[in-house]
Amino acid sequence: MARDLEPFPDLTGKTILQVAPELSAGGVERTVLEVTEAIVEAGGRALLASRGGRLEDEFEKLGGELFRMDAKSKNPVVLKLNEGRLKRIIRNEGVHLVHARSRAPAWSAYAAAKATGVPFVTTYHGAYSGEEGLKRKYNSVMAKGDLVIANSQWIAAHVQRVHGIPPEQIVTIPRGVDLAAFDPAAVPQARIDAVRTRWGLKDDTRLTLFLPGRLTEWKGQLLAIQALGLLAPEEREGLVLVLAGDAQGRDAYEGRIYDTVRHLQLDGQVLVVGHETDMPAAYLAADIVMAPSTRPEAFGRVAAEASAMARPVIVSDHGGGRETVLDGETGARFQPGDAAALAGAIRALLAVGKTARASMGKAGQAHVRSHFSKRGLQMATLGVYKRLIG
Repeated sequence: MARDLEPFPDLTGKTILQVAPELSAGGVERTVLEVTEAIVEAGGRALLASRGGRLEDEFEKLGGELFRMDAKSKNPVVLKLNEGRLKRIIRNEGVHLVHARSRAPAWSAYAAAKATGVPFVTTYHGAYSGEEGLKRKYNSVMAKGDLVIANSQWIAAHVQRVHGIPPEQIVTIPRGVDLAAFDPAAVPQARIDAVRTRWGLKDDTRLTLFLPGRLTEWKGQLLAIQALGLLAPEEREGLVLVLAGDAQGRDAYEGRIYDTVRHLQLDGQVLVVGHETDMPAAYLAADIVMAPSTRPEAFGRVAAEASAMARPVIVSDHGGGRETVLDGETGARFQPGDAAALAGAIRALLAVGKTARASMGKAGQAHVRSHFSKRGLQMATLGVYKRLIG
């Protein structure tokens, strides 16, 4: 943890412009906030071009300055208008570096950065679908940074394989966990009780499985429900599965979740509780945390945060999950997309007992504190900025 004591690289007099679709909830948005905090602490100005969203107040409290634009649209006309808007921001605000975090706005940001002669950085946040033809071309903008930040070793290898850029152009910076916020000792029992009350589990003694994440099929909510249904009635009698996350307009998928619960006769054993605001307490309100994504997670913030809170984690055996969860040591990994395999992983963690699960949680906490701190992400990202503008 000595690295946490190092001062940030000096950005006094430097202006950094991040570009992201919105400020709602998710790994991209959280990383925007973390880097904003670091830029300001390092003496720089932190600008963001974005549609904004529920995290705007938090962003501005950190000292960030929001320039509102439709950075989520893929419409070619909007992309061209955004390019002009970004050029004006770069020139008027004296921007020294542009950092793009999503494909659609990255095309506008790339053109604006090149037109104004400022360095351009991208963060490759996910293994975007499509490795051929037009889809590959669309994705390729995320590999056009003067330096490309990959948020896991798996993503770094993916970028090099798909886009053929030299390894020296890629910097691997894993997403970081705020170890001050995600510290069991920092969460009073009252916050945990409040979470369980919101979930309707205040006096419920069942072992709680927790799956946080927006309600979208690849996050694995349906898979988790199916896995629960594969357990014997006596196995699942003492279990409850909590799904926390917004549908974000995916009403049909949310409907399928409820239909599957009814079909498998799991009413009362699967709770859909909506967006959870107090994630540190939510992890402590659970016994086992799951991240059963059917597509590879670039990093897997849920697994890292839950481990930081000393909870054993079940994660799909692909993508960044292989780096955040040590199979059999800090949790369990299972064959992606296989409900029977997920049921087996749940069964295995139930079988080892409470003491062994607690030991797994402690091992996961040590692993995350050593490799995935927020301060480490901030330090490394500002190091990239200094390398290009220093």
